[in-house]
Amino acid sequence: MTTPLSVFDLTPVPAGATAADAVQHSLQLARRAERAGYHRLWYGEHHLNPGIVGTSPALFIALASTVTSTLRLGSGAVLAGHRSALSIAEEFAVLEAAAPGRIDLGLGRAGLRSAPGAGESAPAAREDRWTEEGLRLPAAPDLSGLFASPRFAAQRALLNPAPETLPTYSEFVDQLQGFFAHRAQVDGVELNAVHASVEAPQLWILGSSPGESAQIAAERGLPFAANYHVAPTQVLEAIEHYRTRFRPGVLSAPHVLVSAEVLAAETEAEAERLARGYGAWVHSIRTGSGAIPYPAPDDELAAPLTGADAALVADREATRFVGDPEQVAQRLGVLRDATGADELLISTITHDPDARIRSFELLAESWSTTALTPTTASL
Repeated sequence: MTTPLSVFDLTPVPAGATAADAVQHSLQLARRAERAGYHRLWYGEHHLNPGIVGTSPALFIALASTVTSTLRLGSGAVLAGHRSALSIAEEFAVLEAAAPGRIDLGLGRAGLRSAPGAGESAPAAREDRWTEEGLRLPAAPDLSGLFASPRFAAQRALLNPAPETLPTYSEFVDQLQGFFAHRAQVDGVELNAVHASVEAPQLWILGSSPGESAQIAAERGLPFAANYHVAPTQVLEAIEHYRTRFRPGVLSAPHVLVSAEVLAAETEAEAERLARGYGAWVHSIRTGSGAIPYPAPDDELAAPLTGADAALVADREATRFVGDPEQVAQRLGVLRDATGADELLISTITHDPDARIRSFELLAESWSTTALTPTTASL
């Protein structure tokens, strides 16, 4: 078998469309992704972004469960610092009851404190690097403008009003696992947040650097999802950190999923046309303005960026795989070989929702027929 492909649905709002349109586009993608043979479909958590409707992965998982029957559905990721372990456990227990054996709980660290002594990531590289397989590991962008923006501060104040009261990430994961194992205690009181008849969803830890997330996944023997499509600079270090420190737990051996941003079309020229606007869209996020509705290819917003604006998004544009299906499949093969990924998670965004869905279908067809080295089976 070839390495399994899965879908990450950002639930984007194209320019000129409504939120209702975006929800229907997402459900259509779920139906077609299942038909095309994808293994998983994950949803992200994004707040205060005009161009993205996905604020709650659990809501989209619930919607997608009504139009699919075999596709695994999950979060990529629920952000731990934005809600309690109890609320996440209760939500995902309901999802597991509704779609037994199909739910993935991907967890991200945002907003939580680090445990004392938890290793932080080494400084990211400031120059582009290449692996021997030909995978590009771009220089880290300067995101100080994003973190200093008033909008970023306002979002943190709304989502993390009292960060000093939050548990560490390690404590949070322990508490979450305790709820699903029916052994959670708070101040000596046993709390059964999950009905005894409900199995635990598959828990994943998501990370983008060789820091606390990779460490926690390794220590607990959990599967790890490494983020190449948003933060490609340290993906190899994150995976190495996880693999070298892995101890059997939930899994007997390490298992790695790696994300990628792609866009496939019938021809390379058509893919390049559909790809326009990506720089402006990433730029809107990284300047702290919030994701804009994705522009049409002929919109003036879709024009190539220059100067400092182009530099701010250079890593994302350089690591987006755009082309005909065979070209994209080959580049994904390079990513798979360089990272040793057991699975690949595919993100695709463009203005035309039909072209976005078609990109996933073309890639699935090409991936299944391309002579690629088999890897381990998926979870």
